[in-house]
Amino acid sequence: MKLLGNLKGYFSKAEIILWCSSVTLILLSFVVFDRENYMTLCASLIGVTSLIYNAKGNPFGQLLMVIFSLLYGIISFSFAYYGEMITYLGMTMPMAVFALIAWLKNPYKGNKSEVAVNSINKTEAVLMWLGAGVITVLFYFILRHFNTANIIPSTISVTTSFVAVYLTFRRSPYFALAYGANDIVLIILWSLASYSDIRYISVVVCFVAFLANDIYGFISWQRMKVRQGIE
Repeated sequence: MKLLGNLKGYFSKAEIILWCSSVTLILLSFVVFDRENYMTLCASLIGVTSLIYNAKGNPFGQLLMVIFSLLYGIISFSFAYYGEMITYLGMTMPMAVFALIAWLKNPYKGNKSEVAVNSINKTEAVLMWLGAGVITVLFYFILRHFNTANIIPSTISVTTSFVAVYLTFRRSPYFALAYGANDIVLIILWSLASYSDIRYISVVVCFVAFLANDIYGFISWQRMKVRQGIE
């Protein structure tokens, strides 16, 4: 009871409503469209929980993201979405570990439950996009070699994922927007998969919930940025 009270005091009413709504939506979609793949359900619940903690700038969110990336990589493999599998297991998960370390090393005024917001300059932004371009081209040929399903959105997902994990590591508020863009790509990607297997609609619903949480995460980090006095 004490733990629940502490969590209630930590999260705002809007955040609690957002999380509860997301969890309810995910559970309903699982009951209606799946009822079998509990790994997908588990990954979705862990993922949406990580996002609400990330919105607070809490490093615990990055720890949950590591677990989500592992489960999501396995799920992607089941539909031959090798791009998603390689991206999450080979890039998102390791970068989430680095982000966790970076967030723990940069608490705001010693508060370990809130990371210090950072901003990147124009030069770094240009280098980031150049890196994203190189990674995108490289992954396109890798994915084509493995006959990846729906290769174009799969390749675009690599781009958005790279930008998202980089900005997360650098503690930029724009990481949430990058993840939001990635959510849109994944909604399209898994909608295509659902034509072959209706169970994947539950994954689509998962990323719809993620999109709502990432939009809120950006708003929350903008508030943190102002409160912390970051220009």
